[in-house]
Amino acid sequence: MNINQFGFNEFFQVQLQAFEMNDYIAGRISLEHKRYYRVWTDEGELLCEVSGKLDFQAANREDYPAVGDWVVLQRMQGEEKGIIHAILKRKSKFSRKIAGINTEEQIVAANVDTVFLVNSLNDDLNLRRIERYLLLAWESGANPVIILTKVDLCADVEQQLALVKSVAMGVPVIPISVLNEVGMESIATYLKAGDTIALLGSSGVGKSTLTNYLLGYEKQKVHQIREDDAKGRHTTTHRELILLPNGAVMIDTPGMRELQLWDSDKGVSESFADIEGFADNCKFRDCTHHNEPGCAVKEMIAAGLLEEARLISYKKLLKELAYLERRQDLKKQSEERKHWKKISKAARK
Repeated sequence: MNINQFGFNEFFQVQLQAFEMNDYIAGRISLEHKRYYRVWTDEGELLCEVSGKLDFQAANREDYPAVGDWVVLQRMQGEEKGIIHAILKRKSKFSRKIAGINTEEQIVAANVDTVFLVNSLNDDLNLRRIERYLLLAWESGANPVIILTKVDLCADVEQQLALVKSVAMGVPVIPISVLNEVGMESIATYLKAGDTIALLGSSGVGKSTLTNYLLGYEKQKVHQIREDDAKGRHTTTHRELILLPNGAVMIDTPGMRELQLWDSDKGVSESFADIEGFADNCKFRDCTHHNEPGCAVKEMIAAGLLEEARLISYKKLLKELAYLERRQDLKKQSEERKHWKKISKAARK
């Protein structure tokens, strides 16, 4: 094994040089098992856990390794195990709020170059879901590409393409059929040796089928979608790094039934550049695009240049982000108190 194959480059090499101990090595998290980690290194795959110091200093989930992270570790002598002492600074990360009521970040994939946002051209195609994926993809620091699977099952591909492109804001949109090998050459242009690609999408959209095709063998089991609502069942059950034959690294992820936002202010401007561009021409700077006179956004809707549903989605996402920001502020205050209580308790001991 050679870590340069897995995307290790100068960005991470410079950080590694800060660790002077000779027995420290770099590795990449390929799989997570409840705070145990499979790590790819020059010395093979190791089963690792975080050091006591790293665990003590961790204030939240972001401070623990995620799939795709580069870490600094020590191998245990004579064993296929290691101790993780640090996480190298992330080049990018795709995050969402964890499912449920808790305000906590879940890092879906780290150090990704390109995010494949996979959607199926069947009855489950949802433009509002694509907007959410795009918003989080732009915030991640990786480049998004929309992959539309199952072209062979779509009665009017051009119409569906036009709908997706209306919300894509210049993001590449690639229609494919793995079964008929349509569009696969367009995907190949993003699969460069050493680059990392993350597959994100709902259950049943064809992520595992695409992974198997690119690997050249069936690694992931494939389930049929439900006929009554065109929705899929979970095939992939965990996030995992996969090395493709051409040297590219792929992160396959479980289908996401719930995609809640996380820190997406930049993503809003990228994903809704059309609305924010129109808003610059509104009569009032604080225009809410409701009933104000001289609202350029409403004028665009009346002229048929913008869909009302897109504006509604934009407002809904902004409201969701504002609520999330308030919850995050409260959580930070609580975490700060817990952190100092932990330090005080350790000092007394």
